[in-house]
Amino acid sequence: MRLGLGSLHAVSFLLGAALPTALLFFLASDRLGEGVSSISTSWSWRGKGIMLQVGAAKPEANTLIAGDHAAAASPTQNHHEVEFADLAELLPKVAMEDRTVIVTSVNEVWTEPNSLFDIFRDSFKNGEDIEHLLNHVLVVAVGAKGFDRCKAVHPHCYLFEVKSMDMNMAKYFGTNEYVELVWLKLSFQQRVLELGYNVLFTDADILWFRNPFRHISVYADMSCALDNSKATSVLLNNTFNTGLYYMKSTNRSIKMVKYWRAARARFPGDHDQVVFNNIKYELIGELGARIQPLETEYISGFCDFYEDGLDKVCTIHANCCMGLEKKVHDLKNIAADWKNYTSLTPEERKKGAVKLTAPSECRKSMGWH
Repeated sequence: MRLGLGSLHAVSFLLGAALPTALLFFLASDRLGEGVSSISTSWSWRGKGIMLQVGAAKPEANTLIAGDHAAAASPTQNHHEVEFADLAELLPKVAMEDRTVIVTSVNEVWTEPNSLFDIFRDSFKNGEDIEHLLNHVLVVAVGAKGFDRCKAVHPHCYLFEVKSMDMNMAKYFGTNEYVELVWLKLSFQQRVLELGYNVLFTDADILWFRNPFRHISVYADMSCALDNSKATSVLLNNTFNTGLYYMKSTNRSIKMVKYWRAARARFPGDHDQVVFNNIKYELIGELGARIQPLETEYISGFCDFYEDGLDKVCTIHANCCMGLEKKVHDLKNIAADWKNYTSLTPEERKKGAVKLTAPSECRKSMGWH
C-alpha cells in the first residue's frame, strides 16, 4: 500500500472528519438513487420550489420540482423522480479502460476565460504525463451558459440546470438552496456507480500535477483527501475533505453513498461533508467500508501547505479559502511555480531551486498570517 498507510490493515482504512466545501459555487470554504435498470433515479429532500433540469444535450427534456419538508424522509422514498438523460450513453465515451470516470462540476462564473475551469484544465496539460486524463473528465455544468462554455473547450460536458435562480450569485452560498445542491453531487455519483463506473470526484479549484491514482489503494472502497494528515497521529481523527475522493463501483460503495445520503435527515441543514464526518464510524463499523485517507504530502491543499512539496505533490486544492478572485490569484501563482519547476534539470530540482508560493490571498480571506 502507498502513502505509508500500513497501519490501515489494523484499522480498516480509517476515515476522518470533513469540512464544508462548495461543490458548485465560487465562494467555497474548502471546497442519483434507486433502480439500476433505467436512467431514472429517486430521492427525497427539502427545497423551496427549486426547478432542476438535467441532461447531456437536451435542456428541455427533464425537470424536477422540489417540495417542502422532504429532507427528513429516506432517500429511498419516491417523492421525486429525476432522469439523468443520456448519462448511460455518455459514460462509455468518458471512462478509462477500467471504467473509471473523473467527475468535476462548474458554473457559469467558473467557466469564464481565465477562471477556475481554465486553470483546472491547464494543470492537466502542464502536468507530468497526465494530459491524457482530460479525456476522462466528465464536467457537470450548472446552467446553460456554463454548459455551452464547457462544450466549447471540453469534449465531455453534462448539463445540470437550475431554472428558478441564478446559481452564480454569491448570495446563495450557505442558503437552503445551496445546501440542496451540494447534496446533489452524491445523487449523481450514486447513479454513476450504479451504472458500473468508478468515480474520482475532484473540485474544479484543484490543480493536477501528477497522477493521483498511483496513491489510491486497489483494496479501498473509497480513498479521500484530508485537510491536514498530520493534525493528529491517528488518521481517523484527521479532517477529511471530500473535494477529492475516489469510489470504486461495488455493492458496498453504493451502500455507502445511500447510507451517507440517508443520514442527512439526522443532521438537518448540514452539508454533505459534515454528515460524512458524523457517520464515519458507522460506515466502517456497520457497512465494513474500507476507506483510505490520502495524505496531504501528495494530495495537498491550502489547509496544509507544503512549500517544498513540488517533488511529491499530485494535486493542490484551494481549500480553506473564501472567494473566487483569491482562489484564482493563488492557484495561478502555484501553477507558475510548477512551470518553473518542470523547466529545471533533475539536479536543479534536487537543490530545491523552486518553492511553492504560499497562498497569501486565501490566507488573508481566512484571517491567517
